[in-house]
Amino acid sequence: MMVDQWWWPYAMIVVAGWLATDVWRWLGVLFSGRLREDSEVLVFIRSVATALVAGVISKLILFPTGALESAPVLLRLAAAASGFAAFLLFGQRVIVGVLAAEMVLIGGWLVLGGS
Repeated sequence: MMVDQWWWPYAMIVVAGWLATDVWRWLGVLFSGRLREDSEVLVFIRSVATALVAGVISKLILFPTGALESAPVLLRLAAAASGFAAFLLFGQRVIVGVLAAEMVLIGGWLVLGGS
């Protein structure tokens, strides 16, 4: 039976992940030509997407799991603040903000004696 194969869970993850995301991407492509960028629907969708990202970031900072849990909350907050500041200072480039936050987090973790 296929379900007993070692690769079956990985195949299901790929298929389910593809179906869950690509269907919405294709629908977005199909309907995007009919929507104005400043329409109420797109403003609402952008607001919801921004709120979801903010919620995930807040959860990672305030209630982390795994290795991030060993970093003090003040260090996590400082890393987030420095990443945001770098994002704003360097022309709103996401990669700059992410790298700055990572450098502060990893550097602080090493200085504080993280393992």
